[in-house]
Amino acid sequence: MSDTAYPVTPRNKVKRLHERGRYDRETVHAILDTAMLCHIAYVIDGQPYCTPTVFWREGDHLYWHGSSASRMLRAQKPGLKVCLTVTHMDSLVLARCGFNHSVDYRSVMAFGTAAIIDDPEQKARALSAMIDRFYPGRDATLRPSSVQELKATMLLGMEIEEASGKIRAKGVGDEEEDYALPIYAARIPVHQVLGEIEPCPRLMPGVARPEGLAGFTPGRRLDEVMTETAALVYAE
Repeated sequence: MSDTAYPVTPRNKVKRLHERGRYDRETVHAILDTAMLCHIAYVIDGQPYCTPTVFWREGDHLYWHGSSASRMLRAQKPGLKVCLTVTHMDSLVLARCGFNHSVDYRSVMAFGTAAIIDDPEQKARALSAMIDRFYPGRDATLRPSSVQELKATMLLGMEIEEASGKIRAKGVGDEEEDYALPIYAARIPVHQVLGEIEPCPRLMPGVARPEGLAGFTPGRRLDEVMTETAALVYAE
């Protein structure tokens, strides 16, 4: 496996509009690191499922967690082939014909074999790393998770065996002869933006907002904040 790019195989090769495909680690990791939510696709007894969940990346490994009672997670205990996907919709594209209407986006498909992490120390470390991945320095300020809480949480991870990114960032792309038509066309940017913070009404007097949350300010784009926190925690 290349140090700078994931291998291109029949499984991860972008076949339609292949010029949009990206296999370099820098691009793939950047798209993953701008997200907090992913979708994981897998097959159990011939039935396909796709589950949304919070995830995070450490190097070439992806992690996610959920309830120990989860059927999806329990099914992955012996090792299950999965496809983890992330998509950012960056704009709506209105063209001069229906065929050319589109969206600008950044996406990743990552392939691997999910495995449950049972070792208590490794599990506790990874769950602490999840908190600090999104909110730098926060884990040290929290009440430690109880034995029962850790037991009720299942942690899974996978090494990224293959991955591909796909990006559309062209805006309006009409047929050349259509540009002369008197039809409105435009690109409408779409962003997830942080709203006003709502402190817990039962917050104890004198409890200040931690410095690690300084980047979470109203009006900022969530993908930018996620990129910023990733750089702080996992400087590569």
